[in-house]
Amino acid sequence: MNCFRKQPLVRIRQEAEELSLKKSLNVYDLIMLGIGAIIGVGAFVLTGIAAARYAGPAITTSYLISGFVCLFVGLLYVELAGIVPASGSSYSYAYASMGEIVAWFVFWFMMMEYTTGSSMIAVGWGGYLSGMLKTAGFAIPKYLELTPFEGGLFNLPAFLIVWFVTILLIKGTKESSLFNIILVLIKVIAIVIFLIIAIPHFNFEYWENFMPYGARGVGTGAATLILAYAGFDQLASTTEEAKNPKRDLPIAMFSSLVICALIYMSIAAALTLIVPYKTLDNAEPMAYALRANGSLVGSGLVAIGAIAGITTSLIVQIFGQSRTIFAISRDGLIPSKLSKVNKKFGTPVVSTIFVGIVVSLIAALVPLDFVGKLANIGTLVSFITVAIGVVIMRITYPNAERSFRCPAIWLIAPIALISCIYLLGDLLITTWDVCLIWVALGLILYFGYGFKHSLLSKKH
Repeated sequence: MNCFRKQPLVRIRQEAEELSLKKSLNVYDLIMLGIGAIIGVGAFVLTGIAAARYAGPAITTSYLISGFVCLFVGLLYVELAGIVPASGSSYSYAYASMGEIVAWFVFWFMMMEYTTGSSMIAVGWGGYLSGMLKTAGFAIPKYLELTPFEGGLFNLPAFLIVWFVTILLIKGTKESSLFNIILVLIKVIAIVIFLIIAIPHFNFEYWENFMPYGARGVGTGAATLILAYAGFDQLASTTEEAKNPKRDLPIAMFSSLVICALIYMSIAAALTLIVPYKTLDNAEPMAYALRANGSLVGSGLVAIGAIAGITTSLIVQIFGQSRTIFAISRDGLIPSKLSKVNKKFGTPVVSTIFVGIVVSLIAALVPLDFVGKLANIGTLVSFITVAIGVVIMRITYPNAERSFRCPAIWLIAPIALISCIYLLGDLLITTWDVCLIWVALGLILYFGYGFKHSLLSKKH
């Protein structure tokens, strides 16, 4: 029984050419998709919490550090996307470099990340919507806002936004990309408005104690905020749908990360210059900070931008999950019906609907305190896999065609690997029991179905 059999690189490339999805995304679409994936809950919620609890005004430095770490990981992703041109992101990379069972567990933890992350985003969207409706005098009944475990019946807003996004993605990647671009522009405009309104209220006395928690606080802030950049890696899932992936993917990866880092640092600086950093520990720090300075209109505009930002994050989360399921189904590890492409829309309809069902039910019925800590583990597992996989591919396929070669890889890969292992260890301290159960379920599914039905099993 060979659980570490690898997917031949020749087969991956041939399959990508023969069975690929509709190529409809240009470099502009990809950059906006990257910004849409990154700027969301992190910008509108996490910045304030991290400043209040960990770094104070030095949160700007934390964002700079975490941005560099993600840029290193992004360099590795782009190289692997060029040598392994297939949907599935780090799953496909692991299959080619480390073997089937490793790829399976990368997929399995990506499902944990995407499912819980998408559910959290949907619930956050519902919370912003409910708040705006209450301000306008239209309150949603509590039993339609809360899960059964929270004293309600069904989180209707969260359920509806998941299905709106699911239907949009079923219709077509290009159509959802156009909608995503509109929402990205709305949230960027909202952020610009926030900065313009905030500048006259800058009070540099709030920065007199710039690093209240010391260097350790800055480091903890960076460890927390690295997850605010999560989403850039999902650009690698678009390899088969990009018009010119060799040229456009590296440009989109770097551009979206740099743009988002500048946006994050600007928001962090403005927030901590217009209100005391300790007051930012709430779910709407940007809107709160403007209200505290007397701008109710600006606060409302920021809330609209937050809804747009959270929606774009949900689009990319469900997009990435459906494409990963598409890839692993095509390899036979899960039922092949999930890799069926609709002839009319050119999209994997079955896998997209499956994701919509799972995410919408979890968002509507399961409380966030159960899934919150699990959302980021899959991201870090993927990052670690990429850091190891790119080195293995350099050794095993030194002469293979690469559209991009990561510079100083023997320095960048170890830095990325050590950083991600540290962050993963910090998360596992409080979630090891749930993760053990998740691993056990993954083993049962792999040996009960995946190993026997894998395309590689049929060839041995």
